[in-house]
Amino acid sequence: MEAEGLDWLLVPLHQLVSWGAAAAMVFGGVVPYVPQYRDIRRTQNADGFSTYVCLVLLVANILRILFWFGRRFESPLLWQSAIMILTMLLMLKLCTQVRVANELNARRRSFAAADSKDEEVKVAPRRSFLVLLLHCYFIEM
Repeated sequence: MEAEGLDWLLVPLHQLVSWGAAAAMVFGGVVPYVPQYRDIRRTQNADGFSTYVCLVLLVANILRILFWFGRRFESPLLWQSAIMILTMLLMLKLCTQVRVANELNARRRSFAAADSKDEEVKVAPRRSFLVLLLHCYFIEM
């Protein structure tokens, strides 16, 4: 009789704990990248961040999503993969922007240091995000 009386409390509590665990699973992988993103954006320096980690996580999460089509698993894991892919793309976009900006600044400084009046400073043409991403990967290799 006591167990039936507590059902009104235990069922919603169980549901709340389940949702909390699912939310922790979905967003738990993103949490460590928030301070890194803010630090890279604040300092405009992405030297300590490896884009290879992003590449590995992108491949792993894409494969997990493709696996889901063949054999369904829990939806929080599917959502986690989608959110991690978005996070890695944001990190790569920030890193490529920062590295290209730093590279352009270094080129401008070297042109200014040449102290030659006949050489004009050339600014690189604006490239698409995919070209910049591939450029950063091949530079690190």
